[in-house]
Amino acid sequence: MNKRELIKTVFLYGVFICYILFLVKLLLLSRVSLGDLFNSQRTVDRSINLIPFYTIREYIFSNSAAIKNFSFANVVGNIVIFIPLGTYLSLFKSDKRVITNLLFIFIVSVFVEIIQGLLGIGASDIDDIILNGLGGLVGILGYKVLLFILRNEKRVSAAITILSAIGLPFLLYLLFVVRLRL
Repeated sequence: MNKRELIKTVFLYGVFICYILFLVKLLLLSRVSLGDLFNSQRTVDRSINLIPFYTIREYIFSNSAAIKNFSFANVVGNIVIFIPLGTYLSLFKSDKRVITNLLFIFIVSVFVEIIQGLLGIGASDIDDIILNGLGGLVGILGYKVLLFILRNEKRVSAAITILSAIGLPFLLYLLFVVRLRL
């Protein structure tokens, strides 16, 4: 590996680590601070939905404009936040099969929802797992489309590096500046 490839690899892993930190902040620490998480005086609010598509149906058939706006942001957000995970997994793992990467994304999403339910930080919802999986699949398929178009893994890696460089300032802004109290 030459110096240029090493710099690119370190950069990509750095962006990936920032992305993982952002996911932790958004999914686990957006409604409660790390200090409050273990505060015995904290009120725990648990919401668990195990019926597939229940909340999505509730969003679609609601008559409230406020709920429709929230639901659109929630549905799209749950898809969008897992697109990079699918892309980076496809890039970093030697096993590029869609099903293994999708299974990993599914496990991560289930793990997050279980933690949210156990700690009472957000709503545990099977629909979130479905939407996160859909986002991961979009990322995986995006990688496959780039590979089909560019016909070379090094070119795909270069393209993802460029996209990561463009997205890094926004990611850092979200990670360190924005207080995600959703």
